[in-house]
Amino acid sequence: MESGLLSKITSLQNPQVKHLIKLRQKRERDRSGDFVIEGYRELLRALDGKAAIKTLFTCPSLFLGVNESDLIHSFEEQGVVVVECDQNVFEKISYRDRPDGLIAIAKQTTSLLDQLTFKNEAPFVILAVGIEKPGNLGTILRSADAVGADAVFVVDKVTDIYNPNVIRASVGTLFTQPVFQVTSNEIYPWLKQQGIQIVASSPDAQLNYTEANYQLPTAILVGSEQYGLQDHWFKKADLSVSIPMLGCADSLNAATSTTVLLYEVLRQRAHA
Repeated sequence: MESGLLSKITSLQNPQVKHLIKLRQKRERDRSGDFVIEGYRELLRALDGKAAIKTLFTCPSLFLGVNESDLIHSFEEQGVVVVECDQNVFEKISYRDRPDGLIAIAKQTTSLLDQLTFKNEAPFVILAVGIEKPGNLGTILRSADAVGADAVFVVDKVTDIYNPNVIRASVGTLFTQPVFQVTSNEIYPWLKQQGIQIVASSPDAQLNYTEANYQLPTAILVGSEQYGLQDHWFKKADLSVSIPMLGCADSLNAATSTTVLLYEVLRQRAHA
């Protein structure tokens, strides 16, 4: 199919529209290898991260006036098919209560460990183990981007990284940093080979999170929202740290606790 703007879609029976709607389901994402990116900021970062965009759907009547035409032109220059939809169709295919008139189908890609190049002199990575909620995983990705981490490892995945809510919560940072889906059996020996210390977070740990030394090569380890980290990870960890809790709750949200730890790493390294 040639790039450029095709005739306007006015029917929900259009095959491309049907495919996009089906991509809300993980089964369809797995079957087709496609996924959906919605929103100007998310697509801008997908462009920066060279995501494999296949088709871009637009609805000018919903644009917010944030240089959408420049973004569309950039995709067209890459050979992306651009299709305009009428507002009724677009609101049906949108994942959002307030769509901004931009949504795309993209191709999933796989990152390999041997492709990772560290940008920090002392490597700094995040291990998100068994994270269940897409919003939490997306927030962890966003925080990792904010502190300049080298990579995020989604370990023993429960949540699909291509879930639309992961992409939305990450504000597209899924595409601008290295993200790897690995198993515990793969990542632990790799970390040891790289000389990276593993720091686990636990409400029961005796060491305050500010007392650990994060200037060493470090992997911040965070577990699932419901079950936390399994015992074998605490046995493998070099350090276990706790975040003080002064109220009646005994732990923080997984994404929040990760962000607290990441900014302590950044604080120590900036101070040094």
